Amino acid sequence: MNASRGFLLALVAALGVLAALLVFPFLQFVLLAALLVYVLYPLHRRLAPRVGDGPSAAALVTLTLVLILVPAALVLRSVLDQARMLYEAVREGDLTVAFAEDVLADAVGVRVDLASAVGAVPTEVGSAVLENALSVFDLVTHVVVGLGVTLFLLYYFLKDGAAFVAWLREVTPLPPRVVDDLFAATDSIMWAVLAGHVFVAAVQGGMAGVGLFLTGIPNALFWTVVMMVLALLPVVGAFLVWGPAALYLFANGETVPAAALAVYGTVVVGITDDYLRPVVVDRRADVNPSVILLGIVGGLYVFGTMGIFFGPVVLALLKAAVDVFAAEYGRL
Repeated sequence: MNASRGFLLALVAALGVLAALLVFPFLQFVLLAALLVYVLYPLHRRLAPRVGDGPSAAALVTLTLVLILVPAALVLRSVLDQARMLYEAVREGDLTVAFAEDVLADAVGVRVDLASAVGAVPTEVGSAVLENALSVFDLVTHVVVGLGVTLFLLYYFLKDGAAFVAWLREVTPLPPRVVDDLFAATDSIMWAVLAGHVFVAAVQGGMAGVGLFLTGIPNALFWTVVMMVLALLPVVGAFLVWGPAALYLFANGETVPAAALAVYGTVVVGITDDYLRPVVVDRRADVNPSVILLGIVGGLYVFGTMGIFFGPVVLALLKAAVDVFAAEYGRL
């Protein structure tokens, strides 16, 4: 290795580290943009030849923005309503433990005895809120800027994604056949994770939600959404809600609904996790469910929320890379 080559490699490495430091604060939003690109690119590929790359990307970004803003607006409205109730209670001097219990009961449908759980309400609540106001403002600002970064990257990933992939193929020091194999493995794994976990989680959470509605669990719609999120975790997912819900019914003397919910959750809801998830994941990407579970849990620690999607991809890509290496160059 001559001096100029070594210097150039050192420069690339240094700039790579600096670039990683710049991206890291918004890593969640960059990964979100990559995930959205994977989902939207098939639509872009069909729409772009008719209207052009730029207009197609702009239309899909607008669609994504609407789909994000509408649910966010509904959530924000609920939060503002609760904040208005809290403000009025403070202004009128009605802020008591009983009022907080009423707000919590309205939100989740279950009354909690806060007085015995946490004792008397501290008198310094107001000062604590003021001390943490700046942190809340920083968090909100970071999220707003991050979502802006996501939409910006989404537009250019869609618009210039084909050129980026072509450049990546050109600079990767591997034979074209090997690069094609790795890209194909990445596509299969991404699809398996999305279809086998997002779709199956939505189905499983929805089916479990039907059981909550039929047995009269309070705020069943809220808990259904929670189960759709928890169902991303294989095996234990939705059970973390419908299991305690069955115990809640039993504790309130509703033995028959409790037993019905337990049987429904074990048999009907369990089938979607035991059969539908392995069929969707294994047949498309040949990924063992244990790898998926480890990738999700480890991905949450390493990548945060986006680790639910990218953790399994990293582990599965490692296997794919080793398989491609063994096929092309022999055993390690």
